[in-house]
Amino acid sequence: MNLEELEVRKYSGEKVKFSISKLSLSLIRSGADKSMVNTIVQKVSDEIYDGISTKEIYNRAFTLLKGKNRCLASKYKLKRAIYELGPTGFPFEGFVSRLLKYSGYTTETNIILKGKCVTHEIDVIAKKEHITTLIECKYHNEQGLKCNIKIPLYIHSRYLDIKANYKENEKLGVGWVVTNTKFTKDAIQYGNCINLYLLSWDYPIGNGLKDRIDRLGLYPITVSTLLTKREKQFLISRDVILCRDLKEDSFFLDKLGVSDIRKKKILSEINKLCR
Repeated sequence: MNLEELEVRKYSGEKVKFSISKLSLSLIRSGADKSMVNTIVQKVSDEIYDGISTKEIYNRAFTLLKGKNRCLASKYKLKRAIYELGPTGFPFEGFVSRLLKYSGYTTETNIILKGKCVTHEIDVIAKKEHITTLIECKYHNEQGLKCNIKIPLYIHSRYLDIKANYKENEKLGVGWVVTNTKFTKDAIQYGNCINLYLLSWDYPIGNGLKDRIDRLGLYPITVSTLLTKREKQFLISRDVILCRDLKEDSFFLDKLGVSDIRKKKILSEINKLCR
């Protein structure tokens, strides 16, 4: 059977045709050169079968890439690393706050604002050039889920309630919804219609979460291939969300009892990702 005729199973359970070009593109985006991409694609292609899960394909490609270059492997696992920020949504809110801070905003998280009818807890408030932006973060720790139209409907109603009672000196800009997954077509259509800014893993095209993270070099600490799951959770609980945070607060590795040799390797990996 031709490779392009094979079906692969996505996280949602949906079956789609296997695409060599998508696999190649995902490796290219990590920074792998043409020779490395061709080698990995060939090895993965030799091992796939009809009905294989996209998770299995990813795991194989990730293992092969890690064997060649750990830093590139870290970038390759970015999407999964965002899911590893959970299980709660608080680290993701901190991550979004930092993403905006390094984009020129001043930010605050988990702020209570009074609306005309009720009070609301806002995940992130960002200010820039005398404009205040209210941001709601919708985090999922399971792949395959999407934000449907109910989310922007709900967020927009909250935004209108706050706007009706807003008396600050700063101008209130359009509301935002940020998710680590994807929006359905209806959600995007509705958001565009009522002027609600939607930011997801791959939307807006060319300026989604992945694009912003790569452009700013703001990788979450969970991309590390050297830190254990326990160590990552310890760091996140200490508000060390970004690799850049660990670079500045490396003493946390001492608190974890990390040896000097291993600490040197971890910080070397972190420095490469922060370039």
